[in-house]
Amino acid sequence: MALTMASLFGVSCATPARASDIPVPAIDLPAVAGETTRTVVLASGCFWCSESVFEHVTGVSDVVSGYAGDSKANATYERVGSGRTKHAEAVRVTYDPTKVSYGTLLRSFFATHDPTTKDAQGPDHGPQYRSAIFYTTDAERDVASAYIKQLGDAKVFGAPIVTTLEPLAPGEFYEGEDYHQDFTKLNPMHPYIRQNVPGKLKKLKELTPATQPTGH
Repeated sequence: MALTMASLFGVSCATPARASDIPVPAIDLPAVAGETTRTVVLASGCFWCSESVFEHVTGVSDVVSGYAGDSKANATYERVGSGRTKHAEAVRVTYDPTKVSYGTLLRSFFATHDPTTKDAQGPDHGPQYRSAIFYTTDAERDVASAYIKQLGDAKVFGAPIVTTLEPLAPGEFYEGEDYHQDFTKLNPMHPYIRQNVPGKLKKLKELTPATQPTGH
């Protein structure tokens, strides 16, 4: 993540709307009897920040920082950080659909970053910081597409949503380097973390109890 003067002096990865204004998805994916584990890959800028957000959502069992959108050969922090690959910094969220739905995770996603800035998030700029939902099934794509339309129609953001919907084949999420995992937990005093994560967690707390931080 770029540790810029902006990130040190008050420019955070914020949303342009109050989290409480963001509606619950009108369409969602139902839980399937006996199914307790699903995954979703989301990109909302800095994966340190994204990981921290989803680690605080009830029903989420694991969050891994990594890369999605390009080849395994390009899945390194150095290459992705150059902005010359098709990868986005992303997180793979493992969750129990009987405890938290896909739609609820999308609501948390939109509440905790700015989905109206193309190839940028707060102090970070480049296609690797784009807002993206990586879908693995037509049902995920359709729910995400419907929710983006719902948010646009509700005009809860001050500008058009530019979040992309991108297909993701099995095995095409690549885990990031070890030092990126649990970065906020291991580096809570890092200037970038102190500047950007608290505001995101505050947004998360404004949502329904189902998405409030659990403290783990």
